[in-house]
Amino acid sequence: MFTSDVEAAKALQQKFKALKDAIAQVIVGQHEVIEGSLIAILCNGHSLLVGVPGLAKTLLVNTIATVLDLDFKRIQFTPDLMPSDIMGAEILDEHRNFKFIKGPLFSNIILADEINRTPPKTQAALLEAMQERHVTIGGVLHQLPAPFFVLATQNPIEQEGTYPLPEAQLDRFMFNIWLDYPTFQEELQVVKNTTSENKVTLNKVMTGAEILYFQQLVRRVPVTDNVMEYAVGLVHKTRPNAQGSDLARTYISWGAGPRASQYLILGAKCYALLHGKFSPDIEDVKAVALPILRHRVVRNYKAEAEGLSIEELIKRLM
Repeated sequence: MFTSDVEAAKALQQKFKALKDAIAQVIVGQHEVIEGSLIAILCNGHSLLVGVPGLAKTLLVNTIATVLDLDFKRIQFTPDLMPSDIMGAEILDEHRNFKFIKGPLFSNIILADEINRTPPKTQAALLEAMQERHVTIGGVLHQLPAPFFVLATQNPIEQEGTYPLPEAQLDRFMFNIWLDYPTFQEELQVVKNTTSENKVTLNKVMTGAEILYFQQLVRRVPVTDNVMEYAVGLVHKTRPNAQGSDLARTYISWGAGPRASQYLILGAKCYALLHGKFSPDIEDVKAVALPILRHRVVRNYKAEAEGLSIEELIKRLM
């Protein structure tokens, strides 16, 4: 596809700029959210979007799927959703043979809308697919298509009738991205765009084969020992044990696991590539640290009583 990795890296930068420009035709603002979602795709990870209703979470995923020329399915999670509803099921055909009908999970990009509204049984089925990239039905293994990327959303306000994701399942998500309200100017632009008859036609910018190639390219990026040590050291600082920091022992009840260190390095590699560097430095690790650590660190009662947010604690540890 490309003669050298340097040429591929430059092509990726151009593609990334084209992707952002294409998405910006539909989504106003939300630059960090768009960048985070694209980095997760290029690192072969999954993202959890947390935000109040109406902040264009669904529209964002739809737009990303369109410009990436990938197959897209949306699953609305409800309390009565069963694992077979998302994975598919075996049915008897007219010749009395069992035939497997694929569920919506057999797609490239999955929008798991309001993932915390469905019981643990269905959450676990989705999370097995996310981790293993295959599902087992009736004793038969079915591979999911590649690339496979789950973007789950949850609403932070309504907690009645929800099943919060356990820490072990949250750990499967590379990024936990918070969406904030738009600024006055951004909202003005949103209203102008959506209340007129202007229709935006999106062009395909990247194909599935290119994404798979760039995922391998990200893994080939070299990392120096001091950056690797900084990333692992940062994760260690979040743990309230003997090796951890005083801050962690005072304010944190659970720290991040080894998966956080892996994602920090992968995320930093991708972030560096997209911003014109061929190897990440400590600044690149810091740039991706917040969405990676936010859902892996649990603060204790003392931190809550003193009004310290997880974000504040992570920034202090950096």
